[in-house]
Amino acid sequence: MKKLFMVLAATVICGACVFTSCKKQDDLNLEEKIIGKWMRADVNGQPLPTNNKMVITFVSTTKAYLSASLNARPEVATAWADKTEVAVAIDGNKVTVTNHPNEHKTAVEEFTITAINGTEFTANHKLTITIDGTVVVNDERTIRYAKITADYSSAILGTWQGHCTSEGSVFDDGQEHRWQYNADGSYVYYAKDGDNWVPYEGNTLNEYFVDGTLLCTRWIDQGQENREWWEITIDGTRMHWTALRQNPDGTTFTATFEMEKTN
Repeated sequence: MKKLFMVLAATVICGACVFTSCKKQDDLNLEEKIIGKWMRADVNGQPLPTNNKMVITFVSTTKAYLSASLNARPEVATAWADKTEVAVAIDGNKVTVTNHPNEHKTAVEEFTITAINGTEFTANHKLTITIDGTVVVNDERTIRYAKITADYSSAILGTWQGHCTSEGSVFDDGQEHRWQYNADGSYVYYAKDGDNWVPYEGNTLNEYFVDGTLLCTRWIDQGQENREWWEITIDGTRMHWTALRQNPDGTTFTATFEMEKTN
């Protein structure tokens, strides 16, 4: 009888341990909390320059949309993704995002979530990129994402005029600038000709996208592709751009731009 009691007690204790372990893992409620739009903010505790930011929108526990403009490592990680659909799998506190940009490349991101709330989540992040089955990138780091509640993809449509309000963009010349953002993802850049604004014909491609608060543009000038990245806010007819830029020596600075909507 004593032996039976000890067996039953051990069973209860083991069961309690299993339940406690499961409860601890389920406390994050990832299936509910992960839904929404998130933008990458910090890597290894350091603020991320705007040109390395990306947005991921979890619409369910199995599907998300990824937006990113990346060209820092053109041999493996060049990307122009405007709300590209990616597969999601959630297992306990791990979220796995799988992207197939083309028939040769596969990118797998594993987020082991350490904390999540209504405004941010932190995770141990592992990125594996393979090309034709060969691993070309295998990075691990700590990462933080901030939740985005605004989406200016519709509010940006139309024509805007303004100027750089800080030293930042290498393409700024201290003059007024004008852009017309179209619904098909193209834009028209205008140059001043006397008192008139005329479409600038020196650039080709001229594409952009907005996801949440992230604005990404690209264009080709004299055969060279150029890109810019901004975080934006729009309040009626006023738009503000800001971007964290990084100098070649690793130091950073903030660039800003102000503009108004025109007719």
